[in-house]
Amino acid sequence: MPPIFKALASITVWVLFIWGCVTILTTTVSYYWGVAEGDYSPSIASLASWGVGVAELVLSVVCMKLRQMLE
Repeated sequence: MPPIFKALASITVWVLFIWGCVTILTTTVSYYWGVAEGDYSPSIASLASWGVGVAELVLSVVCMKLRQMLE
């Protein structure tokens, strides 16, 4: 395999990992901000955002495994 594929896979892994962490962190902070204002139940948007963040982290692990298989 050409080395460009490994480089693209590494870039994809880092992008997915960073966006997954940012998504989960911002959703958690906004949820706790709402809790401080008295809204104790998470909205459907918060639950969906947490799900998207977890999916991004899982996909980053899958992409890293694929990158290791390219070696």
